[in-house]
Amino acid sequence: MAILEDDRLVELLVDRPDSHRSVGDIYVGKVEAVLPGIQAAFVDIGAEKSAFLHASDLIEAEEDEDPEDREPDDADEENGNGNGNGDGGNGRGEGKGGAQVVTNRRGRSRRRQAPNIADELKRGQTKLVQVIKEAIGTKGPRVTAQVSLAGRFLVYMPFASKVGVSRKIEARDQRAKLREMVTKLVPADSGGWIIRTVADDLTEASCK
Repeated sequence: MAILEDDRLVELLVDRPDSHRSVGDIYVGKVEAVLPGIQAAFVDIGAEKSAFLHASDLIEAEEDEDPEDREPDDADEENGNGNGNGDGGNGRGEGKGGAQVVTNRRGRSRRRQAPNIADELKRGQTKLVQVIKEAIGTKGPRVTAQVSLAGRFLVYMPFASKVGVSRKIEARDQRAKLREMVTKLVPADSGGWIIRTVADDLTEASCK
């Protein structure tokens, strides 16, 4: 699918039916097991292998992230050990006060208060989840409860509450301007939004 503006190609989307990808797919899953020791759960989404859901993926992230900004290395580090049911060597650690500290290869870290997985999920419970990493080898897919729907300029997160800006837009004045503009345009209490990297020069007219 091609998207044109003033007869100029601005975006090209290619669908390859022979190469199925599940990242971005949304499922109503069923919790198969809750493992407090690694603060994670396994969720049946109808795939060959159960999906891995970490406690930190139950809550809204502190760091603004455009889906296109996510680096493969970051995702690989966050998916546990070789059998998909551990957390060794994944760049996660416990901060003070029970905060979950996540560090990626670029040395960036973000602290967020992850809930106790046993308080949030029970075996047999249904949960809306979205695939964020494909199944690979012996590991099933990784999922998050923070569902997001990406458009050209904005990412909509129905279960979040803030308006954020892609971290690749670095100019502080521009970040503030974009956040103020989108906050004014979107309905109050409509969920969370992230302004994508491509929206760096977004105008109010284009946003509408």
